[in-house]
Amino acid sequence: MTPEQPIPPPNPAPEREPAMWMHKLSAILFCIFCLELGLFLLVYPWLGNLWNRNWLFSLRPEWQRFLLSEQFRGAVSGLGILNIFVGFLEITRLRRFSRR
Repeated sequence: MTPEQPIPPPNPAPEREPAMWMHKLSAILFCIFCLELGLFLLVYPWLGNLWNRNWLFSLRPEWQRFLLSEQFRGAVSGLGILNIFVGFLEITRLRRFSRR
């Protein structure tokens, strides 16, 4: 029989570096960008006069029927909702910069 070896103590948690102001600012700007882009994508497809003057129509006129369909507009609005969700998720993650 071999003698039991003592279990080494667990490694201490590494200390976190204080967040630099650039990291904080970039996180806040990313949140604002996601929220603004999401709001734009949610609302813009349903503004009839603006959406109908889309520059994509001049590139491919045959796509006009597809781009004006409610299904495509709904898909673009769905991407807007997804961006808004990501923006709020990032707002909740801003706690990583708080000091404890």
